[in-house]
Amino acid sequence: MNRVIVIEFSTLDGIVEDPDGSAGTPGGGWAFRHGPEAVAGDKFKLGASLDEGVLLLGRTTWELFAKIWPGRTDEFSTRMNNATKLVASRTLGDVGAWPNSTLIPRELTDEVRHQRNDRDVIVIGSIGIAHTLMADDLVDEYRLLVFPTVLGTGRRLFTAAVPDLRLVSAEQVGAAALLRYERAL
Repeated sequence: MNRVIVIEFSTLDGIVEDPDGSAGTPGGGWAFRHGPEAVAGDKFKLGASLDEGVLLLGRTTWELFAKIWPGRTDEFSTRMNNATKLVASRTLGDVGAWPNSTLIPRELTDEVRHQRNDRDVIVIGSIGIAHTLMADDLVDEYRLLVFPTVLGTGRRLFTAAVPDLRLVSAEQVGAAALLRYERAL
C-alpha cells in the first residue's frame, strides 16, 4: 500500500521551524550548525520512494528548494531534481523554475488521497501541509531527523493529538538521530 510520509528536521523539543536559517528566525539554522554529514544526501532514507513517489511541497519550501536544487549535480541532487513534485500554493502561477514541478489541480487532501492510490506521497518540510494532512488523519509515517538542540519556541510538528505511533527504527546520523514512526495497528 502506498503511504503519506512526512519528513522533518526537528529539535529535541519538537521545533521544526527554520532548520536552515533561511526564514531568519532568532533560532534559525539549528540543523545546519551540526555539519553536512547530518543534513546532506538521502538522510531520510527515502530510496525508491524518491524515484517512484511524489514530493509534496508548500509554496515557501518549494521557493527555497527551487533556488538551491536545480544547480546541484551530485547523485542525490539529481534524484531530487528528477523527482515528480506537487506544489500546494494559492499564489504561485508558475513552478517551472524547478523541473518536474506542478501546481496541485484540486483541494490538498483530495489530491493527496488521489496520489496515494498510485504512489507514496512525501511531504518535505512544509509544516502547514503536514498539519492539514495530520488533521485529516492522512499521515502514515513520520521520519524525523532529531538534532541535539533545544530552542524553546518556534513552530512544532505535533500541535494536536495524532493516532498512536510505533517506532520502526532509530539510527544515528551525524549529530542527529533519524527516528521512523508509523501508525500503530
